Amino acid sequence: MQQKYKPLFESFSLRSGVQLKNRIVMAPMTNFSSNPDGTVSDAEVDYYVRRSKGVGMVVTACTYVTPNGKGFSGEFAGDSDAMIPSLRRLATAIKQAGAKAVLQVFHGGRMCPPDLVPNGDIVSASAVAPEQEGAPIPRALTDSEIEEIVHAFGETSRRAIEAGFDGVEIHGANGYLIQQFFSPHSNRRTDLWGGSLEKRMAFPLAIVDEVKKVVAAHAKQPFLVGYRFSPEEAETPGITMADTLALLDALANKDLDYIHVSLMDFWSAPRRGVESTRSRMELIQERIGKKVPVIGVGSIHTADDALKALQTGVSLLALGRELIMDPDWVEKIEQGRESEIDTTMTKHDQARLVVPDPLWQAIMNTPGWFPVAENV
Repeated sequence: MQQKYKPLFESFSLRSGVQLKNRIVMAPMTNFSSNPDGTVSDAEVDYYVRRSKGVGMVVTACTYVTPNGKGFSGEFAGDSDAMIPSLRRLATAIKQAGAKAVLQVFHGGRMCPPDLVPNGDIVSASAVAPEQEGAPIPRALTDSEIEEIVHAFGETSRRAIEAGFDGVEIHGANGYLIQQFFSPHSNRRTDLWGGSLEKRMAFPLAIVDEVKKVVAAHAKQPFLVGYRFSPEEAETPGITMADTLALLDALANKDLDYIHVSLMDFWSAPRRGVESTRSRMELIQERIGKKVPVIGVGSIHTADDALKALQTGVSLLALGRELIMDPDWVEKIEQGRESEIDTTMTKHDQARLVVPDPLWQAIMNTPGWFPVAENV
């Protein structure tokens, strides 16, 4: 390995006691590839094993905590104890390959397709549809239903412990239910769960508290709790960068193991809410990085990209598309072969890259998502 890349391979100790062998994390990515009964498929296990050898930690695709939270076809389930053997199979496979295994827990809220949830009953903080053509209007959750969902996040975290995962990541990003409660676009409530900025934080913080309580009660060995969030929203009204920083201040006081930013580009600039020429990641790291480890992500294609990102002070870096295109990304840097990292793919690479059919079809049918070299 080139000496300059050594910082990427320093070990890292999280607050919970979980130890990571390096600073590189596999980002959570939906793969649409679970079995129809909600269990993890063979193809999914193979896909994770292929990418678990080099990274320090794998964050899985999201698992839904209640039947009405299923956001994707082919999403694996975490909503009942019957799913613990399926979850255990995934955790075991990732850990045997050499990485820590973290289960991402999730509820899709108003983003759930009606045909995936019982009776097509789409729910959210308020009866406000997303700004997408033809999107259904969700039903506003009742107080008791909100409490039930908070409890369900705890229950799925208990299942993760019993299945042998090393931790859970609470999915508060990408416009799903937790973010819907924080957003002034989707949350128009005037009760305990909405109205002011502080009340819009109540649901995310209640979930963090519930999950941490469950971990304290059930984990017999170090078990991490992370939180993923999206910094801003395009909608008006929507989450601004100022709102984001207020939420981060609250999360930074919760003794989390890390906070994971969801971005397509590590260096993207804020839209609104702060006057700054610096990137969102730099603002976030400056605001909370001394209190809680930050995971940065977004278009980190090469070893030099990773080094530059790490020099902002973030503790860990997550790779998503990069590990799909090159499952050996980490090992190539470690072996001094960083010039051989693949940053494109061809339509003939599915078997070599061990990508399940549904994910491969999604990649091939979504122009611009991945750099697919033509005429190869």
